[in-house]
This record gives sequence, C-alpha cells and structure tokens, in this order.
Amino acid sequence: MSVTNFTTVSASQAHSVSNYHRILHFSGQNLRFSRAPEPSAIILPETKHQLSSSVICCRRAGLEIRVRCGGHSYEGLSSTSDHGASFVIIDMMNLNRVIMELESETAWPGRARTVGVGGHISGGGFGFFSRKYGLAADNVLDAVLVDAEGRLLDRESMGEEVFWAIRGGGGGLWGVVFAWKIKLLKFPPVITAFIVSRHGAKRRLAQLLHKWQHVAPYLDDEFYLSVSVSAGFPDGKGDRNGVSATFKGLFLGGENEAVSLLTGAFPELETREEDCTEMSWIESVLFFSDLGYGSSIDDLKIRRPKENLYFKAKSDYVQTPIPVEGFSKIFDILEAEPKGFAIFDPYGGAMARIHDDAIAFPHRKGNLFNIQYMVSWKEGENANSEIYGDWIREFYSSMTPYVSSGPRAAYVNYLDFDLGTVELISNGGSSRDAVERARVWGEKYFLRNYDRLVRAKTIADPNNVFRHQQGIPPLPSNVEALTEYDWSLDKSCRHSVIWPSQLKLEKN
Repeated sequence: MSVTNFTTVSASQAHSVSNYHRILHFSGQNLRFSRAPEPSAIILPETKHQLSSSVICCRRAGLEIRVRCGGHSYEGLSSTSDHGASFVIIDMMNLNRVIMELESETAWPGRARTVGVGGHISGGGFGFFSRKYGLAADNVLDAVLVDAEGRLLDRESMGEEVFWAIRGGGGGLWGVVFAWKIKLLKFPPVITAFIVSRHGAKRRLAQLLHKWQHVAPYLDDEFYLSVSVSAGFPDGKGDRNGVSATFKGLFLGGENEAVSLLTGAFPELETREEDCTEMSWIESVLFFSDLGYGSSIDDLKIRRPKENLYFKAKSDYVQTPIPVEGFSKIFDILEAEPKGFAIFDPYGGAMARIHDDAIAFPHRKGNLFNIQYMVSWKEGENANSEIYGDWIREFYSSMTPYVSSGPRAAYVNYLDFDLGTVELISNGGSSRDAVERARVWGEKYFLRNYDRLVRAKTIADPNNVFRHQQGIPPLPSNVEALTEYDWSLDKSCRHSVIWPSQLKLEKN
C-alpha cells in the first residue's frame, strides 16, 4: 500500500505530502534509517482519547503500530518496519504538557528535549542523578497506558505485573503510555559541574581510566563522574593521531567540596577549582547538552538535534575492574578509527541499593559501570558504510574478556540487532518457540527478569499487537497466563474512534 495524501488525527495539522515528509524526518536521530520503507500515515494525537482512537483505527485498518517519542531508537524501531507490513507511526510530539502537583510533590511530564520521556523511562533511562536517586523509572508512581483494545488503564486497572513491566521493560511492546506520574526530587540550590579533557600517551591515559573505575562507582551518592574516550582531541586541537579521555562530573553541592572530595579520591585527575562551575539544576542540564556555548535555557525546548548522523552502537556491563592492558587495548582500537568512541557511566550508590527485580530493569548491584560503544559518520564520508559496522563489532568482540558473561549483558535503550531478531508473524500471533528465540536477546537485556516480562506481555498484549524485531512475545494462546486479568473493563472509549478521513490508501 502507498500513501497519496498525508493526514494526522489532529485537524489543526497541515495535510500536505511535503508536511508528511517533514514530520517523518523531523525527529529521526539516526540517518541509517532515513531510506527505510515509509509509514502509511503519521498520526499526531493531542488528547488521550485521540490516542486511544488512533490505536483502534490502526487495528481496524490492519496496520502495524510504531510509537515515536523522541526518535532515539538506536535501531529505528520507533519509525520503521523491515518485513514488508504496512504500518503507521503514532508520534507523541503534541502530548507535551507537564502537570505539576506541588502539594504531593509529583508531576505528569510529556517529553524532554530530543529524548522522549516515554522511551527514556520505559527503557530504564539513567542520568547524572542516578547514583543519588536511581533511574527515572524507579521514580514512577503511576501511568496511563493505552492498550491494544484502546482502553485507558492506570496502575490499578493495568495491574502490578504490567505496571512493573512498563518501567524499564523496553519501549513499544506493552501499549502506548499516554502519561507517567513521577515523584519530584529536591536538589540543592547550588550544583557543581565540570568537563575536563586529558590527552597524551596511551599508557598514561590507560592508567588514568584504570584508577577511575576504582573511584567513580564508590564516590558519595551526590557525585557522578563519567568518562568518554576517543582518538584525537575533543576540541579539535592537537595531534589527530593521539587519544583523549573527557571526564564529565556533577556534584550536588558547592565547588570547594567537589574539588576536595575528588582531590582526595582521584588526585590523578588533577581537578582544580577553575575547572568547576557552580550553577542551578536547570543550568546543569544546559551545561551538559550539545547546544554549545552561548545557548540559553529556552534552547532546551528545541526538539531537533544540531546535526543528524549515521551511527551504530553496542553496550556492555563491567563487573570486575579492567586491567591497565585492557584500557590500552581500547585506545589502540580507537586510534585506528577516529570516528569511534566509548562512554563509561558509573553505577554504585542508589543503583546498587535498589533490588534487581524492583522494576523490569535488572542491572544493579555488582555492576561497576556501563559501556556504550559508538561510531558515527556523515553521508559521503565512506562509500562503504559497513566498514564502520565491522569496526564496532570487532571492538565489541575484543572486550569479551573484560565484561559480564553468562549472559553477556546489554542495555535495552542501546538497542543492538546484532544480539538477534525474531521472525515476525504477520497475523500478530506468536509461534510456540518464539519465547525461546527471544530469550537470546531478552536475557541479555533483562537477565532473570525476562520470564516475568513474558508473563506480563501475555497479560498486557496476548495477541502481540505491539511488536517489533526485538520484542518480547506473549506465551502461546494455549498456555494459561500465570496472572489472572480482568478483560471486562469498560470499552466505551471505542465510540470516540477518529477515522483520518484524508488518508487515502491504494493497493500497489
């Protein structure tokens, strides 16, 4: 089927073909998928009832559903379908209100700059405050989920198993989350942030990173210290054949205390007071953004990234300190591909104290840090883009001796099709062995929480309506779900179906 006229649920949107393509590519973060098959339509609901009706409309029309928040899916799962089925993107960009409830210290947020709140929370998103307060998903108190029947379910009506699963169990699988109710957290009026780069001999930098892994996971909870490594210098100066390590630090307190703590625990970094800047919490968000010098807090409202690139990423978890020789190997590999880099994010603190089955996200106690491997490039920089994929896979393979095993764990928000994909069933069903086939990547992302996620999927979406190439399938229909589910909930929302009248489809 092909689209001849673009439509959205919202009557306020323009319906031209040019607008269709503008919106299609508006929030696409990875140009690897810019030439993928296009959706039959893009729907931009503005209310929960329009969202509910959109789901019903897509099902009645026999269209698969892709839900897009910020467009950050590393393998394009929020905006593509690679198996020939007609599909629709439900884009959440217009559902961007934030309702604050100061008396109860809670909020119902929409989205946050280029990263959609839905994808961030559902995939176990972390940040500079994770060692103090845990993940965003750890602070969710309630949610409104639109299920495959178009029903609006809160925490009570969806049940605790499904509510457990949507917090860190991956996006695009459970329904469409209209809104999250999160617990507001208090920050001191002054926060200290810094970004310092170190470059030079590979051996010296390897020793610096070796020390970092013995420090960052054990600092006070108020301190977050990550590091990224690459070839060349981040400021573009110096010898491009060199290597560098860039440390990003945030401390919930003043700069004097921050420098004192870091000097005592990590003197090798040689952090000085002039490296640090005191600021408010919202200013720290801007400080660590990619908006550049001279940007204002208002610029945080800009949804589009400064530049879209092609990229491929992979991930690992480290549970035993990497020897100096291991970090030296990392720098050797990076020096061979200047477009590649690796980011090390520390765990410990609250991340180690929250139990691994408190929510679906399982990577807690015992993990020192997470690694994100990435390579990015611009169009035309290499006629054979597979060279970059081959490079990052070799990088990943070389790290095998230093990372988690049995299984080798991965982070679901850094989606990686190299871990395996499932053969999708066109009628939405699930073959008997689908659960075992999905275990190949499911246990890497979710460890021993995988089987519980399968049960939650069977409750929330037994017909596998919300699915993709790396989804979690439900149990076969002849297998009794382990948790009873009340299907007699009110279905009156069906009367509000909004048929996109200007959507004209024709058979090829």
